[in-house]
Amino acid sequence: MRDILPDLRARCADGVPLALATVVAVHGSAPRDPGAVMAVDTAGTVVGSVSGGCVEGDLYEVAREVLAGAGPRVVTYGISDDEAFGVGLTCGGTIEVLVRVYVSPAELADLGALLDLIADDRPVAEAAVLSGAAETGARLVVRPSDAGPVTGTLGSEGLDAAVTDDARGLLAQGHTAIQWYGAHGQRRMQEVAVFIRTYAPPPRMLVFGAIDHAAATARIGSFLGYRVTVCDARPAFATRERFPTADEVVRAWPHTYLESTEVDARTVICVLTHDPKFDVPLLLAALRTPAAYIGVMGSRRTHHDRLDRLREAGADEAALARLASPVGLDLGARTPEETAVSIAAEVIQHRWGGTGRPLGELTGAIHHGETS
Repeated sequence: MRDILPDLRARCADGVPLALATVVAVHGSAPRDPGAVMAVDTAGTVVGSVSGGCVEGDLYEVAREVLAGAGPRVVTYGISDDEAFGVGLTCGGTIEVLVRVYVSPAELADLGALLDLIADDRPVAEAAVLSGAAETGARLVVRPSDAGPVTGTLGSEGLDAAVTDDARGLLAQGHTAIQWYGAHGQRRMQEVAVFIRTYAPPPRMLVFGAIDHAAATARIGSFLGYRVTVCDARPAFATRERFPTADEVVRAWPHTYLESTEVDARTVICVLTHDPKFDVPLLLAALRTPAAYIGVMGSRRTHHDRLDRLREAGADEAALARLASPVGLDLGARTPEETAVSIAAEVIQHRWGGTGRPLGELTGAIHHGETS
């Protein structure tokens, strides 16, 4: 969605009716994840993609039909579907796509309000009925309990209440999922399928140590979609000129800054200082956070010395086991840029549970979590 926000917001502002096709489920290997979006307006203009080109041609025709009044629907494409194979989904997976329209001024205004929240990096979730004992395409927009009202309805107060609770839970975790309910929101029932798409602010990457490796790490962090902060206590090094791609450059003692800033379960911390007077207090602070990843630069000798210092300062073995040190995967990296790729590879591995081994040496599903 974020990659086509300007186009979608412009159409909503201009009152241009459009059909929105959203990937709601992926089974096996597929090019795009749930939440990928393609839009078709009344002029026949297409923006976005749901499969990287595999099924867009057929989906374009479906979107035109829905725009003409055929009603919202969920369509499925997969390797076992002859029609889908004919339009090129040869990657071995199956995708399910919800297609619905925004035509009236009120519908376009509602969509525009959601897009504004996403553009402003405000946390928000959108729930849509996929099938069952509720109207397909019915939608609910949910914000955190202290951030604004819930808008829209899925058809019943009970269903709205249950989905609102689940949407806020998923939003806090940054997860997107299909959930099942009874027609009135009953738990452990399979009567209504609801796709809950969350739009959380970008996860943070905190890079400590304003060195050349930090500049390369900040660049690749931005490329991966992180909101990057570089922190160093030395004014001569922590400058905007040295880190033009970072979202923030902070001049402060690293542990002081870390103790004062927001860190959640999606945050990545990269400690590139390898100086004990910075590292030990910083890492003690980092180990008290729920950060997803704490990577620390240094040689193996530095690593073992650092562990001894942290033990002396009170860190236990369970906490020390959270450290990715020496930082990065074994790629044979030499330059700062190659080291940044190594760090990014390890961050991705931690996020998705990869092995770090060449795919050519493995069998089975390429994407972790797949069953085929």
